[in-house]
Amino acid sequence: MVGRPEYGGGLGLEPKAVSASRVVMSMLADPESRNIFGSVHGGWIMRQVDQAAYVCAARHAGNQAVTASIERVDFRSPIRIGDLVTLRASVHWVGRTSMVIGVRVEAEDLMTGEVRHTNSCLLTFVAIDAAFQPVPVPGLVRETAEEEARWEAVRARREADQR
Repeated sequence: MVGRPEYGGGLGLEPKAVSASRVVMSMLADPESRNIFGSVHGGWIMRQVDQAAYVCAARHAGNQAVTASIERVDFRSPIRIGDLVTLRASVHWVGRTSMVIGVRVEAEDLMTGEVRHTNSCLLTFVAIDAAFQPVPVPGLVRETAEEEARWEAVRARREADQR
């Protein structure tokens, strides 16, 4: 274990490793996802990002979760119709009832094998119960230096935002 588990507010909940809730989803960019320029519509990409992040957050929390915010999103490279779109989501940080989920989006040209990083973003989710009230989430066990660095980056940003 690289970092100590952070329990957030989930006292009494067993902390979970980042790897326990990691999500990889792939789908074909089909013509229905096209924008007026012939590439994939940014809104379609954001929908896929939100879904991958939701699955990751719900897995970690063991409860339903709702999107509270989406940090800045930069579209680095267009996704073409026919590309295989792969989203990789993982928990980067947990608080008492909230989780920051990072999602990386890649597009693969199936004919050439070229893989492009098209965008990444961070989303904050809040775990909720059946009455839509926030509930505590398990702590997060970081197992690698990269996971620890992600935790620290989010923690530092959150602290700076509170100043």
